[in-house]
Amino acid sequence: MGEEAARGTGDVWSAAREVLGGGTLSVILPVHNLGGEIARNLGAVDDCLSEGGFSYELVPVDDGSLDASADEIRRYAAGRNGAVAPVLIAQNAGKGNALKAGFRASRGEFVLLLDGDLDIAPRMLPRFFEEMRRTGADIVVGSKRHPDSIVQYPWHRRLASAVYFGLVKLFIGLPITDTQTGMKLFRRRPLGEALDRMLVKTYAFDLELLAIAYGRGAKIAEAPVEIRFGQKFGALKARTVRDMGADTLAVFYRLRLLRYYAKVEVPPPQDRPPRVSVVIACPSRSWMLDECLAAMGRQTHRDFEVIVLPDEPCDIPVPEGLTPEQLVVLPTGKVRPAEKRNLGIEKATGPVVAFIDDDAYPDPRWLENAVKYFSEPSIGGVGGPGVTPPGDSFLAKCGGRVYENVFVSGSYRYRYLGGRVRLDVDDYPSCNLFVRTDLLRKIGGYRVDFWPGEDTLLCEAIALGEHKRIVYDPWVLVYHHRRRLFAPHLRQLGRYGFHRGYFVKRFPATSRRVGYFVPTAFVLYLLGLAGFFAYRHFVGGGQLGPIAALAASPLVFYVLLTCLSSFSFNPVKWLLTWLGVFLSHVWYGVQFARGICARRAPCEFIGKDHAGGG
Repeated sequence: MGEEAARGTGDVWSAAREVLGGGTLSVILPVHNLGGEIARNLGAVDDCLSEGGFSYELVPVDDGSLDASADEIRRYAAGRNGAVAPVLIAQNAGKGNALKAGFRASRGEFVLLLDGDLDIAPRMLPRFFEEMRRTGADIVVGSKRHPDSIVQYPWHRRLASAVYFGLVKLFIGLPITDTQTGMKLFRRRPLGEALDRMLVKTYAFDLELLAIAYGRGAKIAEAPVEIRFGQKFGALKARTVRDMGADTLAVFYRLRLLRYYAKVEVPPPQDRPPRVSVVIACPSRSWMLDECLAAMGRQTHRDFEVIVLPDEPCDIPVPEGLTPEQLVVLPTGKVRPAEKRNLGIEKATGPVVAFIDDDAYPDPRWLENAVKYFSEPSIGGVGGPGVTPPGDSFLAKCGGRVYENVFVSGSYRYRYLGGRVRLDVDDYPSCNLFVRTDLLRKIGGYRVDFWPGEDTLLCEAIALGEHKRIVYDPWVLVYHHRRRLFAPHLRQLGRYGFHRGYFVKRFPATSRRVGYFVPTAFVLYLLGLAGFFAYRHFVGGGQLGPIAALAASPLVFYVLLTCLSSFSFNPVKWLLTWLGVFLSHVWYGVQFARGICARRAPCEFIGKDHAGGG
């Protein structure tokens, strides 16, 4: 039977028809920069499946291609009368995100994940169904190590695959020989349950998907594949190897140590997801506001309104994807952001209010990924990461790397990085925050006597005052433009430091935490060290000795650790990031101390507090 499948002769599809039982097969094909090749590949898959005598659909997912891939997919779909359900993602977000989007758009009881470049021949699919029928498996994965596989593969990729398989076997323990081959057949239920719990969006997506499904009791089997790489013998990039290793270790940590996948919360389904009122406080129209509104027009959840709150009346055109009724512009005069947001809360018509800054723009599934949590009455708010946009300038990206550094943000790095675990929080910034409208009105919205810091007090009222949960989900994603290194970045960070120091006295519940005091302790250590060396130089005759070495050893250790955490293959980026980390510690520490000593917090109006304002 294997030879028949390989040659395409005989009734090779009988097992497929039996397993499908009159149901539909959805074929999800992630696509990135394939150009005209994708139309030929869709045609090849169509020709292959049309011989099977069963119902199927093709779901090509364009993951933010920069070429004509999306146009080619549209053109092909137009000629297939509904048998092709294209999903077009505006910005590249990784294979994991693309496959989740494709799954949501699919309708089949069985789902085939197949790489859109067709390096893996779809004509081996009958063997997958045969294996599913024979073993009763929920998942059948293609394996390059199957004895019947036909593999034309460069030696360095064979070596990398063998090493990776050894690591997976050691750390994850899956009962298969290959996780990364891009052809996998699923029953819909175990695939959906695994996707609901996933965090990885890029390199180790396949591994995490299978680890979750297997951990939840899914039976996995293997089938042969045919892979012909042709002339594509490019070397593996060092960054790819590094990120793949990091993602794999993260899966191991969450699976074996944290036990995250077994206990992660999956909200119950909603009959009708709630309407969302999106509130954007801004000084005026800007290119970043236009970018944000354009991204709102691409949202997959369509029941929403956008309330824009500029200082003065201004002409804000309705972007593609929004109707005039969905865009509400309310001039406020020159008032603080908290006052603007309170006006937005007052005017909101939806049961959920979403806050986003005008220098940020949302992922297309931002609303969809957030509103599902509001089916749980104990949840009052939802937040997600604000990652650095790929289009930011070099110095702005360096500023983003500073915030992402473990020695700057510590346990709060999840605010700046996608892919972290879901968790409950009690303090979250308003650049990406969803809250129930009735809850906001009950607590009186934002306090207007503090800026920044008003979001800290809002979250304190939600979590500690009203005893409602605030959930962080890494898939509730926005892209937040960063301030450039050094002056704009430090000005912003200094404001945060001052108000956090002031809040230590006034509102200690979420501010009197050890991590906030560390930068000030570091500044005091530097001052003490400088004084010690000055004394030894001017009074002690310049003799330093072992005591001086002991006194300086923490600084040496600090420099080594922060250099390692700031590493980049680009030496300029590495140096600038390290300087940004060091100066952030010093300036935050100084401003935090000033906040502790201040009698009152200045809340002067600043008319343009975003990345484009300096």
